[in-house]
Amino acid sequence: MSTAPTLQALGAAVDKLRDPKTIRTRCGAIRAHVAADRSEWFALGSEDRLTAAAERVVRVTRERYPSLAIPYHSRWRHFEVGGVDRNLELSRALARFDRAEQARCRIDLAVVSVLLDAGAGASWRYVEAESGRTFARSEGLAVASLRAFERGLFSSDQTRPLQVDGRALQAIDTSALAQLFQVSDNNPLVGIEGRAALLQRLGAALVARPRAFGTAARPGFLFDLLTRNGTQSEVAAALILRALLEHGSSIWLTPSRLGDEPLGDAWRHAAAHDRGVIDAADPSEGWVPFHKLSQWLAYSLFEPFEWAGVTVIERDALTALPEYRNGGLLLDTGVIVARDPALVRKTWQAGDAPIVEWRALTVALIDELAVRVRAALGRDPTQMPLACVLEGGTWAAGR
Repeated sequence: MSTAPTLQALGAAVDKLRDPKTIRTRCGAIRAHVAADRSEWFALGSEDRLTAAAERVVRVTRERYPSLAIPYHSRWRHFEVGGVDRNLELSRALARFDRAEQARCRIDLAVVSVLLDAGAGASWRYVEAESGRTFARSEGLAVASLRAFERGLFSSDQTRPLQVDGRALQAIDTSALAQLFQVSDNNPLVGIEGRAALLQRLGAALVARPRAFGTAARPGFLFDLLTRNGTQSEVAAALILRALLEHGSSIWLTPSRLGDEPLGDAWRHAAAHDRGVIDAADPSEGWVPFHKLSQWLAYSLFEPFEWAGVTVIERDALTALPEYRNGGLLLDTGVIVARDPALVRKTWQAGDAPIVEWRALTVALIDELAVRVRAALGRDPTQMPLACVLEGGTWAAGR
């Protein structure tokens, strides 16, 4: 007779599902499941398909970055849209602060901007007053959030506009976001109510965790938490992700939970086991963690730490982002093959087996693709970490 897992076992399982090693292990298990011809949804193309995908990524990378000085795939790239160096503008505004406070401010901005980065819809546009330019989709959302940050929309302290704090986020409503994003009947933004609710939940999480985010309840205090108040000059990428998941998982409304603990972007799949068989003593068995948005945010925090003189080590502990551009690249080049062509024309939910499987294959196969891309470009993982392969890269080469 099976017994309910203990609180200790549940806690260990949650910790395991927040470890990027588990992301790779479980995605690798699903890749092996598909390679063994056990999937009803997908098959893998021949090796020459992976070579063709790598060649496409190499070509796009050389076009985008001829000198191969490739930055990280992060939110900061969106702040450069239209050839405007908005980060330089921000640096000038932050110049009066010490390096630690500059890092806090940039982390504040990155967190709120990434969380506002969901599909905007095909009709929405943002007109930037400072440049007179019009932007759409992720780039428009990024510029809008940056300009709102500069105006102090996310701060409850009028004397310190260049920050984000929990009290201000809790007070943000749909009308405030509509004004920020220039929403109107003729300029609709998909999911604006959900964005406002997400910021409110983030605000509540910040206020509820003063040991992590200080009495000011700022996401930027992750800098102090992860550098032990500035006494450490290195931080591991996996620790950035773990901090985001430990202190931020309560903001996600996915149904995925272990006990009372929300798991966020983690989903079940029959092949998601560490050793090919179910370990009944491990409540994490059968779960595939992706943490796509949290990893996107972690990648977007590399630069604020590095600009403050803190080296981010073990950067490739994080994985490829399992989203439609990276996954679309693999489908378009025949690396992943849908057994039924109608599969890709249907609408699915995030927890449905074909979507979980496609995302897991994306994580596993982009790792393999990265090896070929680096070899073709004469770079090693230190010179071209995965975050740069994505930026160079797979994201731009995808659909």
